[in-house]
Amino acid sequence: MENGEKQITVIDEQGNEQLCEVLFTFESEEFNKSYVLYYPVGAENDDEDDIEIHASSFNSNENGEDGELQPIETDEEWDMIEEMLNTFLDEEEEME
Repeated sequence: MENGEKQITVIDEQGNEQLCEVLFTFESEEFNKSYVLYYPVGAENDDEDDIEIHASSFNSNENGEDGELQPIETDEEWDMIEEMLNTFLDEEEEME
């Protein structure tokens, strides 16, 4: 996945499909997983200042395409994801 250039369809617990914009992806050697951070398409145009960013882990399937999204399971993973997000947002701010 390329940063900021991909959309994914996420199915929520009620079975509703939602189109989301990928914020960025990264891999963690510590947890041996890939992660994707994303937000609902159109959220950046809402009046609210804060966009709710979601995170999931995923494994690529055999042909290199993106696999199924999996929930984040541990506090350690959440801490690592939060650190990566803060770094990403800091770098974005510096570019503006």
